Amino acid sequence: MDWIEDVKKKVKRKNKILFSKDSEYLQDLVWLINQQNRQILVLWALDFAEEIVKKLEIKYPNENRPRNALEATKLWASGKIKIPIAKREILSCHAFAKEISNQEDIALCHAVGQACSVVHTSGHAIGLPIYELTSIVYKLGVENCADSVEKRKQEYIERLIYWKDNYQNYTGEWASFLIK
Repeated sequence: MDWIEDVKKKVKRKNKILFSKDSEYLQDLVWLINQQNRQILVLWALDFAEEIVKKLEIKYPNENRPRNALEATKLWASGKIKIPIAKREILSCHAFAKEISNQEDIALCHAVGQACSVVHTSGHAIGLPIYELTSIVYKLGVENCADSVEKRKQEYIERLIYWKDNYQNYTGEWASFLIK
């Protein structure tokens, strides 16, 4: 079954999340993610989270929770703050998603939260595309999303390869738990 048919079935069942880590469509990305160390995944995830936060800031200029989650996560990844502070900000970003009704934006908030959580564990990395691709479907509709979803998936792969090849050139600081 192609991924569009799978997504159509999920929409028909009124699923909120339209992709999963088990989606056949995402298995090449899942495999690639699983081959990376956490530093690579953090750089990759926060790169995309920055883009998503900027989109949310345009739509919600008075809402700071996604930006706060991202900035706290950067501090956490650099060892400047501890997990409880970053976790509170990440959970606050997820809470914002519960306060809005636009399905596209709800998925984007969760994508930011998942991206930020990669600092805690690599298992959250696939959450970023799961939620962001879901947001694309909500934005464009199932009938009009194929090109955009496929383009974004390719961007995930290309940027992951970029960070794999360039993470050692990163000049920022790393928390000790990310250096192991």
